[in-house]
Amino acid sequence: MREIDLFIGGETVRSTSGRFGDVFNPNTGKVQARVQFATDAEIARAVEVAKAAQIGWAATNPQRRARVMFEFKRLIERDMDKLAELLSSEHGKVIADSKGDIQRGLEVIEFSCGIPHVLKGEYTQGAGPGIDVYSMRQPLGVVAGITPFNFPAMIPMWMFGVAIAVGNAFILKPSERDPSVPIELAKLMMEAGLPAGVLNVVHGDKSAVDAILDHADIHAVSFVGSSDIAHYVYQRGAAAGKRVQAMGGAKNHGIVMPDADLDQVVNDLAGAAFGSAGERCMALPVVVPVGDKTAANLREKLLPAIAALRVGVSTDAEAHYGPVVTAAHKAKIENYIQMGVDEGAELVVDGRGFSLQGHEDGFFVGPSLFDRVKTNMRTYQEEIFGPVLQMLRADSFEEALQLPTQHQYGNGVAIFTRNGHAAREFAARVNVGMVGINVPIPVPVAYHTFGGWKRSAFGDTNQHGMEGVKFWTKVKTITQRWPDGSADGGNAFVIPTMG
Repeated sequence: MREIDLFIGGETVRSTSGRFGDVFNPNTGKVQARVQFATDAEIARAVEVAKAAQIGWAATNPQRRARVMFEFKRLIERDMDKLAELLSSEHGKVIADSKGDIQRGLEVIEFSCGIPHVLKGEYTQGAGPGIDVYSMRQPLGVVAGITPFNFPAMIPMWMFGVAIAVGNAFILKPSERDPSVPIELAKLMMEAGLPAGVLNVVHGDKSAVDAILDHADIHAVSFVGSSDIAHYVYQRGAAAGKRVQAMGGAKNHGIVMPDADLDQVVNDLAGAAFGSAGERCMALPVVVPVGDKTAANLREKLLPAIAALRVGVSTDAEAHYGPVVTAAHKAKIENYIQMGVDEGAELVVDGRGFSLQGHEDGFFVGPSLFDRVKTNMRTYQEEIFGPVLQMLRADSFEEALQLPTQHQYGNGVAIFTRNGHAAREFAARVNVGMVGINVPIPVPVAYHTFGGWKRSAFGDTNQHGMEGVKFWTKVKTITQRWPDGSADGGNAFVIPTMG
């Protein structure tokens, strides 16, 4: 049985806890490895090591820190195939999707290569008589990231790329379901020239999360996961005096206007709703056609597209998506499908009971389609996180606009239309953090920023881009005056003004 160790101080470390988590191969349903859960003392040791290493790393000039990022980027590209295969073997997503997972994380590393520029502060000469004012951004110290199973490469790199580039040391607690790639990323950072102790990886369950949230020497925590846990992380971390960004769940809507190109919409929906088996917080699991005619035409085109989807093992180059991550998650998705039936939605395509020859024990779920879903249904109100597409019919643009606006989640939304006025009005008014216009999965590029609204995000700072730089740094502002020998000291007891 393969053992997955901790990574502390630049080397793998065997935990003494005696507690483990099973890591499955979702394609076969078999346990392939055990991940060791860290003790509170081992997490404290990782923080101690990080705290010692951070002092020298922060003193390293930004250009040299950027060179480590450049080399890390090269190493990731060198090992792309190996990393993607490892990721797929634990997560279940197909190889091409795993490469996309890695690539979207790598784009934040590319942004971090320009860290000397974005760390430049502001400067005002002559703000007052002989007075200059300038600011600088400085690292927080030791910071941490708690990442989910669905993007085991992208989201860790979203977090530690910027955090480390600005001069922090980092504690990463990845998902215990697919922890191998984060360990490999830490090793590659070491190979790229990162000093030992600047990036550490610890594994565990709620106990490890609480240890991170409670540790006095961890100054900021970034989290991605379900909304209930995100809220918990935000509350507990903030109560401990930490800076916290906690990204939660989603129920992203795709509004289809009568003038939309339905062939393009169906192609986009197939990928956005069913890609990665729907295990994305930016998936598009709800489609809202405006008008009965639009709904009828869209449904007619969707059925053959769904029938053509190929579900296969992760290494099947022809597969559109692979298994879900665990047997428990498969059961949860299938329970939601039954719930939808019980609630009265029309189950047009039923993905339950899907079996792949030779992989009968794998965690596969076929694509499902519901029509005539209503807003009072739990299956609409909650995140299913599987290959299930729900159709709600709207009579007007205004009704369609209100659906994502009033939903408890506000991560992403898309509108499909040829009408520029409708698109502009929608983008301005919808109460959602990220908007796509004829773009089904509106994840911003790395030099912009990622973040939802409402119960999709807790905290006031988004991930990566300049928002990430702000989150992982603190601003210091200096007001300086150099004596020129002419001051008489007569105003020494008056508060300085710029008049």
